[in-house]
Amino acid sequence: MKIRYSLFIGFLIAVVLLTTGCAHYRDLDPGTVQEVGVTDAETAGAKDAGATVESQVVTVELPPDTPPPADYIVGPRDLLSINVNGKPEFSSMASTSGTTAINISNLGGPVAQASGCRVDNSGNIQLPYVGTVHVWGMTLLEIQDRLVSMYSKYLKNPWVIVDVKEYKSHPLQLLGPFRNQGTVFMDKPLRLLEGIALGGGYDPTADLTAARLIREKKTLPVDIYALLNKGDARQNVWLKAGDTLYMPDSRSRQVFVFGAVKKNGPVTIPPGGLTLAQALAATELRDIGYDFRYVRIIRSLSATRGLLMVIDFDKIMRGEAMPLMLQNGDVVYVPKSAFGNWNDAIAEILPSLQAFSAMLQPFVNIKYLKGDW
Repeated sequence: MKIRYSLFIGFLIAVVLLTTGCAHYRDLDPGTVQEVGVTDAETAGAKDAGATVESQVVTVELPPDTPPPADYIVGPRDLLSINVNGKPEFSSMASTSGTTAINISNLGGPVAQASGCRVDNSGNIQLPYVGTVHVWGMTLLEIQDRLVSMYSKYLKNPWVIVDVKEYKSHPLQLLGPFRNQGTVFMDKPLRLLEGIALGGGYDPTADLTAARLIREKKTLPVDIYALLNKGDARQNVWLKAGDTLYMPDSRSRQVFVFGAVKKNGPVTIPPGGLTLAQALAATELRDIGYDFRYVRIIRSLSATRGLLMVIDFDKIMRGEAMPLMLQNGDVVYVPKSAFGNWNDAIAEILPSLQAFSAMLQPFVNIKYLKGDW
């Protein structure tokens, strides 16, 4: 084994010098490519390299997309303006300051503008005479009806007008090279495309193929690249309060190597590209305990499609196959023995995938981490 390891190191040096400048799966033979929702065009590179291609289509379904209520739903931190019969002593009308304070004048006196009602974290507002009113989860019309009923104890034929002066309860996080990144607030039901538009567009460095929609710490199987570049309207799902849109920077390109290596984790792809041999050299193989005939690669083609490959690296070492160029986001697994299959590989690297989940491609998160990010 030491002789074989020395030969491998010599091979890597030569390659570097030449190039510088858990679902259940049926096990695959070395040199096999397993397709997961992949077209023939996308596997053409593997065919050209002499690999035997075997197709198995697996589709990651879009999440249920129930339309939200058409009317705005009030929630914590919203600022409401409430006008009761035009009487400031009963009302709370929002001022430009947005502070929460009630200014009550005497009956028949001059009308003074009062600050608005800020909905607290419990979903309540405070109003003159009626006190605490729970408004969280209600529409403006529902709030008006409730207040009319409450103020009927103090006024004959009361009328109420409720308006939203500050929308603060439906945040949307925009992370990455958006021109207006940060937190924005939705004032009506929005779809994904409208949410992206709130970011004022994005820089050319945005990596749309790795863009993702995160909801409640889960990466949803939504293909933002297909929506923006292919016009796939199925991907234009409704957004919910608290959603996060994340677009990585395409200049941060890397692969991930796990298994029988000393340095598990990311390897940066240099401007000239990165071969499998160079990636293995960078992560330093163990002196013993690895099998080159069953090197496994998980390649993301989109947020919902991926390509599983088993590479016989011994063939590359012997010069029987061309060097394999890795792509951004590839996950490489070097098995400790020839007896491992895909299920064994995923089970072994799962803790490592979870540790690097924020850096992985959406397909890997969705398919193997069950979206638990």
